[in-house]
Amino acid sequence: MSELTTPLPEQQAGAAFGKPPGGFRRRLYNVIFEADTRAGRMFDIALVFAILLSILVVVLDSVPSINSGHKDTTNALEWGFTLLFTLEYLARLSCVRHPLRYATSFFGIIDLLTIVPAYFSLFVPESSALLDIRILRLLRIFRIFKLTLYINEYTMLGGALRASGRKILVFLSVVLMAVLILGTVMYVVEGPKHGYTSIPVAIYWAIVTMTTVGYGDITPQTGLGKAIASFMMLLGWGILAVPTGIVTAEMTSTRMGHGRWPPRACPACGSDGHEPQARFCKDCGNQLTPVRTNPPGNDSQSS
Repeated sequence: MSELTTPLPEQQAGAAFGKPPGGFRRRLYNVIFEADTRAGRMFDIALVFAILLSILVVVLDSVPSINSGHKDTTNALEWGFTLLFTLEYLARLSCVRHPLRYATSFFGIIDLLTIVPAYFSLFVPESSALLDIRILRLLRIFRIFKLTLYINEYTMLGGALRASGRKILVFLSVVLMAVLILGTVMYVVEGPKHGYTSIPVAIYWAIVTMTTVGYGDITPQTGLGKAIASFMMLLGWGILAVPTGIVTAEMTSTRMGHGRWPPRACPACGSDGHEPQARFCKDCGNQLTPVRTNPPGNDSQSS
């Protein structure tokens, strides 16, 4: 049986905000929200590079030597990125049928958070309040969340995490019980004279030990306490592998159970997200280019 095309993240986002019927807004929508066109792919690639470069500027601007020697350059670059992302934000609002829905969505809020601080700083006088504005401008780093909209593997990983949620929750509850019991035991064995002043402190030590972090601020002094700590360290190695195995198994199951068909764009209107068996565009009715009948990696038999 043929499977449906799996929409890309930007396609899913665009569909939720409403596709315009036609005209310039429709062409702009195809570029911004539908990636299976040359213009759409170029837009996505350029935007990813802009996001990465803007984050690099934010990071470098926090280095005192770079900030003092190249302050004008970093400010100019940041304002350039701010104007670029402002135009992108306005373009997204203008090309969807429900702009308020986009503005209140996760990515719409991220867009707003990354451009508002720069404009807000223009209306604040040169005073000590600028120290707070400088901290507020660090919100620009949230641009990195926008990368999840353009990289399909983020969606696959997020789906695997959601599908594994109950298993991971059960696993964490078992770990919580283990650190609670072993932390209480260590409080009884070592006591306040060795730094285990309360059960919460002992539980903190148990978490640090079981995760193999080992800060060393609290250490057991008795032979029995060291034996318990050694057991917890060995137990931690096994515990760390469990959530990794759960998510990996879910990702493998998802990949094997749901073959991904490449999205097809209509050569006439640029709309994509069509089913693999579709012969005509769902929006304009133009004939589509036929695709192979087997999912990628399974050319030997029909699905």
